[in-house]
Order: sequence, then structure tokens, then C-alpha cells
Amino acid sequence: MNAHHEELLYAYAITRDAGAPGADDLEMLTGVAGEPVGAVRHLGLATLVGPVPAAGFGEAALRASLEDIAWLEKAARAHQRVIDAVTATGACVLPLRLATVYRDETGVRRMLADRHEQLGEALDRLDGRVEWGVKIHAAGSAAQAPAATGAGPRAPRAALSGRDYLRRRAAARHAHEEKARHEDEAARGIHAALSALAEQTRLYPPQHGPLAGPSGRNILNVAYLVRRESGDRFTSAVAGLADLAPEDGVRLELTGPWAPYSFAGQITDGQATSGQVTDGQATGGPATSGHPSPGHPSPGHPTTGEDAP
Repeated sequence: MNAHHEELLYAYAITRDAGAPGADDLEMLTGVAGEPVGAVRHLGLATLVGPVPAAGFGEAALRASLEDIAWLEKAARAHQRVIDAVTATGACVLPLRLATVYRDETGVRRMLADRHEQLGEALDRLDGRVEWGVKIHAAGSAAQAPAATGAGPRAPRAALSGRDYLRRRAAARHAHEEKARHEDEAARGIHAALSALAEQTRLYPPQHGPLAGPSGRNILNVAYLVRRESGDRFTSAVAGLADLAPEDGVRLELTGPWAPYSFAGQITDGQATSGQVTDGQATGGPATSGHPSPGHPSPGHPTTGEDAP
């Protein structure tokens, strides 16, 4: 990193110049370093950026920071806040990777020129669309393994033969598997109904362990691309399905609307890989594609490496 570069430009998202928020819209908006957010405009496109100190956002500093969970969580929330604010204006937004940093405005404009056709196509394809996330969880005991006991706490151990014990274990396992199968079928039916209301869907791996939280087994983890004007219809459908879901032993979790993270496509193949510095930029972090915010119940959100614009 050149010592003379005391400030770098942290980039959040790309939108069309005509739809980009103006200075008044951005006046109170701050970014990952508490910096004011503005726009670099070029060839009909605009990149939302903020000046950040080189000491904290150069290549080496970013690599160290991305190993710090507290820093990563704070940065992801700030990154998300900027994107959400622009999305709320109705502009079509292509979120950029978390920790995408340019040396200066020249580098930003070079990126807009180099990727102009792909960026324009993505903006055309996603204009007027938003992303909704739906997770389907098992609501009952299918999230847990069948009990290992045989005849219950009051039964004398000697009263059970080995054959009886194995029979009861097999019966418990079969009941568990049948319940899980029924929940999976219910989740697929819900997904089919919601897919009919969406233009595109993206399936993410179910979340397990700490990512799943206390919600039980995560059966499906899906992002839906929906026309903005169809949002009420989509959320009403989710609400109706959620009311019926407990009868099938499942529970729905809805998040959004978000910028279309999961559907921006692979339009950054020419950019640097994470942690490298090129002539135009330094990129330090995972993709925001799939919702970067730790508080965002993301479809994996999840990151997909090079899927963000």
C-alpha cells in the first residue's frame, strides 16, 4: 500500500445514476468507519462509496480485521445499513462484496467502465424486484434424535430382553424418520406454492448448529425474487402458509425485502480476489451475496464468493 494514500474508498453498491439517491438522501447516512456516504458516477452508473482510513482498510489491515468476529459483525451491519437505505428509495441496487475497497475514484470509474455491460444487464434484469428470504424449520421433536431408552424410566432394566430393546429402538427410529419425512414433504409443498409467486428462487444449504439458532432443524433455506408490487401478495401467502404449517409440524421464518443479493449473478469475474490489491482496488472480504448482516437470517446470505457484483 502506498503510504501517500491516506484515504481509500469503501464501496457498498452499484445503481443507475438516474436512480441513485442524491446528496440530501445520503446526508445522514454513515458507513463502516462512520464516514459519510456519497456516489461516484460514470457512464450512467453510480457506485455508493465512503472515504475510509488507509491504516484500517488497506490489504494487511483488512485481512487482520476479517479474522475479528466483532469487527466483522459491526462492519457487516454497517454495510447492510447503507444498502438497505438505498434500496428503500426504490432504486435497483447491486450489492458489492463486504470489504470492497478502491484506491481512489479513478479505480471506481475504471471498474464501472470495465464491467459496464454486465452491470447494465443485471440492473435491467433486477429492476423493480426485491428479495425475500424464507426458512422452514421443524417445529417439533424431529429435530432431535430418538430416545435411547427402551421401556421408560419406571421399567426394570432386567425386564427388557436384548430383542425387546432393539425392537423398541427400531420403532422409535422409524417414528422419527417418518415424522422428518412428513415435515420435508410439507416444506417442499410450501416452497412450490411460494415459487409460483416468484420470478426466480435460490436454494441455500439448510443451516445447522449455531447458525440455525434455537429454531430446530432447518429444512429449507430459500431466497425468492419477487416484483416489488407483488410484495403484499407474497407476504400474505407466507402468512397463510405459516398459519397452516404447525399442522404439518413445521414453522416458517420470513425476512425482507432485501436488495436482490442472491440474484445479481457472477458479474465480478474481473475483480481481485479477497485480500489482494490490484491496480484499481483491494478487496478484503467475503461476498455480501446472500445477506451479509449477522442479524439477517440469511439464505446461507451465506456467502457465495464471487456471486456478488
